[in-house]
Amino acid sequence: MVEHIVLFKFKETTTQEEKEEGMRRLKALKDKLPGILDLQVGHNFSDRGKGYTMGLVVRFESKKALEHYGPSPEHQAVVQYLDQIGCIDKLAVDFEF
Repeated sequence: MVEHIVLFKFKETTTQEEKEEGMRRLKALKDKLPGILDLQVGHNFSDRGKGYTMGLVVRFESKKALEHYGPSPEHQAVVQYLDQIGCIDKLAVDFEF
């Protein structure tokens, strides 16, 4: 299995509603792409987030599933939306277990 963790940092002008829509679009990927075992996304409530205000955790059945996810048109459409609403940085970590 593979764990894919992404943290998102947004411009201060990005609204809560825009972030909620981004989370809705991310959640929808679970039903659109093969190999996703679990997908969780939420707002950071920690004061240690260093400006990252949203987190995503996706569990994949294999590295192959993760490799399909990244360039897929469905995922790229969500990335484009997040960039459009003001995502200014992403931090990703992937590991196998």
